Amino acid sequence: MATNKETSLTKKVWTLATTLAGQGIGFTDYITQLTYLLFLKMDDENVKTFGENSAIPEGYRWKDLVELDGLDLIKQYEETLETLSKEENLIGTIFVKAQNKIDKPVYLRKVISLINGEKWLVMDGDVKGAIYESILEKNGQDKKSGAGQYFTPRSLISAMVDVTRPQIDETVCDPACGTGGFLLAAYDYMKDQSQDKTKRKFLREKALTGYDNTALVVTLASMNLYLHGIGTNRSPILCEDSLEKQPQQLVDVILANPPFGTRPAGSVDIDRPDFYVETKNNQLNFLQHIMVMLKSTGRAAVVLPDNVLFEGGAGETIRKELLKNYNLHTILRLPTGIFYAQGVKANVLFFKKGEPTKEVWFYDYRTGIKHTLATKPMLRHHLDDFVACYKADNLSARKETYNAETTPNGRWRKYDVKELLQRDKTSLDITWIKQTDDDNDMTLAELMATIQQKSDNIGKAVAELQKLLKNIEE
Repeated sequence: MATNKETSLTKKVWTLATTLAGQGIGFTDYITQLTYLLFLKMDDENVKTFGENSAIPEGYRWKDLVELDGLDLIKQYEETLETLSKEENLIGTIFVKAQNKIDKPVYLRKVISLINGEKWLVMDGDVKGAIYESILEKNGQDKKSGAGQYFTPRSLISAMVDVTRPQIDETVCDPACGTGGFLLAAYDYMKDQSQDKTKRKFLREKALTGYDNTALVVTLASMNLYLHGIGTNRSPILCEDSLEKQPQQLVDVILANPPFGTRPAGSVDIDRPDFYVETKNNQLNFLQHIMVMLKSTGRAAVVLPDNVLFEGGAGETIRKELLKNYNLHTILRLPTGIFYAQGVKANVLFFKKGEPTKEVWFYDYRTGIKHTLATKPMLRHHLDDFVACYKADNLSARKETYNAETTPNGRWRKYDVKELLQRDKTSLDITWIKQTDDDNDMTLAELMATIQQKSDNIGKAVAELQKLLKNIEE
């Protein structure tokens, strides 16, 4: 539950964001600058309150900014960002590719005054971390910022962590970490498991790793974790395209929601001898990467779009690999209306490395389910039944809620792996609950999003056909 301090500060920060938005300064740009300045302020507090040495080079600290105004302030701030972007360890990660996006002195002064009016370092880590996370979430809700692409519903993250059950002495990775939601949820789950100092230090400094190929997101994720007391010397977030090369270190647990859609323009082509099959499908490549990145008994929970369950060619090859050499024991079918991008149909795949699949349990939380971000968001309690059915402490104790005669609409059902391997293209796109007319009621926005998605798919297919025809003619 939010404290008065959290609510008050979040309101102040967001009120200023609204003011700056009226001057053409986007929410995401504002929050990035807020991050840079907040880090400098906390370093200053560390020196004044605790007598520690500053981590920031002389001449580029908070005290060198706070008294300036006008063009002198802009000049000093831009020099500070450029200098700190070249530093190593945590500072270099927080300020990676840092640039000033507030070029009017009066508005930069407003942000500095807001930060200077509070004592941040003495706040409990949970409080200041919660303030920052709430700001990130508000930013994700702003459609103009485009930041929603980095956000997975916190209710879904919580359920995924609760059933995956990372332990304090295990390593946890998110190869497409966004602002760090999965890593923070894992940390919160693990931090009270032991009071052993060695284990707690390992958790804070070495257990968590995240990758993202966008500098802005790396800055936000690094600060998010830092404010929670994680990675205080070296950020666990790396600014890298995790698909470009083989993993240097295998991990115990992977929690992820890789980006949907195609690889960004300008990305390096993937040439991975450790992959099972070559494909340009971004989600299939992330799935392969996660599969090979796990330790021999490692486990994963990954959000993936529907096409991963039924696409032929490379998709079928990877699904067969999952069923034969991994234990793909659970698939959670998700409803639309839970992501900021409308019309997205996704699933969570839960699997373990090092043992073959015997049966796959499906939980259909899609058919007949209606959620919208504005009026009926998916909350954690909506997934309580799934978590209870999952039986994380003993998978062998699972019991179907589906019965062909008595409960044909039961949401929890298992399929033998032999049956799945015999399906056309080894498709795992399975539905058994009978839809009603009400299930097909869509809002206009959802209908338009669905039409747009199908139009985009047709456009991509036509483009691929044109390429093939061109190659044939040549």
